[in-house]
Amino acid sequence: MSSFLSRRRVLATGAGAALGVGALGATGTPAAAASSAGSRSATGAEETRTLDELYRAALAEGGKLVIYAGGDVDSQGNGIRAGFAARFPEIDLKVVVDYSKYHDVRVDNQFATDTLVPDVVQLQTLQDFTRWKGQGRLLPYKPAGFSKVYDGLKDPHGAWTAIAVIGFSYSYNVAAVGADAPKSPLDLIDPKWKGQIASSYPHDDDAVLYLFKLYVDHYGWDWAARFAAQDVRFARGSHTPGLAVSGGQKALGVGGSGSLVAPSTAASRWAVAEGHPFMAWGQRAAILKQGRNTTAAKLYLNWQLATDRQQSAFNGWSVRTDVTPAGGLKPVWTYPNANLDGFPRFMADRAQIERWKQTFALYFGEVKGEPTPGSLGLHPGV
Repeated sequence: MSSFLSRRRVLATGAGAALGVGALGATGTPAAAASSAGSRSATGAEETRTLDELYRAALAEGGKLVIYAGGDVDSQGNGIRAGFAARFPEIDLKVVVDYSKYHDVRVDNQFATDTLVPDVVQLQTLQDFTRWKGQGRLLPYKPAGFSKVYDGLKDPHGAWTAIAVIGFSYSYNVAAVGADAPKSPLDLIDPKWKGQIASSYPHDDDAVLYLFKLYVDHYGWDWAARFAAQDVRFARGSHTPGLAVSGGQKALGVGGSGSLVAPSTAASRWAVAEGHPFMAWGQRAAILKQGRNTTAAKLYLNWQLATDRQQSAFNGWSVRTDVTPAGGLKPVWTYPNANLDGFPRFMADRAQIERWKQTFALYFGEVKGEPTPGSLGLHPGV
């Protein structure tokens, strides 16, 4: 385990981090690749065209691209919109942000009604990529740098690849906690924090659900009972704890994403403690075989996996093995308490997930509130 965890380096959380890639900046350097005009060989080799060559081909194709991206609020797509537009200004890009659990069934319904809208899906619902691959819905494709993506974060046949690492844990407001910063998730149940905690509903978001499952596995059901007695302000959207903590409404937040390499001067800090669980996963992206703009979709995946793009990851972690994490971190897959391999297994067992959801509803009450991205209907992005 890296010394950064033993010292509990805890830095600022990012309210826009739930989308995983929305906080990344623009890039201006083509992927390091040969200038061959060909795409992939019949053997499934990586893309050999540069970003500029793919850009020209995408414009010839029609210059449009629609992405269905998992997230909590539309603004989480602004990083993608701005970065992609700065590099490829003539592409008409639409990024539709919604909860992944709505996007996946939306896409299924579009398949059933022959009304498919997106070209790319990038979602937290990892089980859907396995299912869609089995149904022949995904276009096998290996962007430049695919061989450098950590094996656990890509499909070996190129049906999908992770483009960003996202972690969920707890956070705290520096001024509010003073010298009493929680040292681990166990401190969240200290009675002194009663009425001072914001959390996203674990039974509304599967990543938060997995985090709470890890806490119960590690500390027992007594932890859940005592947490339920803390007068927690639950809300929909994994961005809400970070907003409440950074804005000073609550001292502690649970079930949100953040960064261990954000500025130490920030008002709030996202925390990971050695020997205590947190969760991380690779945000998967795939090209839909029936999409209208497959070349633009290929351009997008190559852009996201480009070295300079991965080096600017908001939390310092890259999906590539040849990119050194920022701030002295180690690759996320080297931390056992990140449970990187456990989340895909958890997501695959839908019956287990339903049991966990309903059990947490008994502890914390039913989910209340409108969906934070709004109600987008059947065909957003048309």
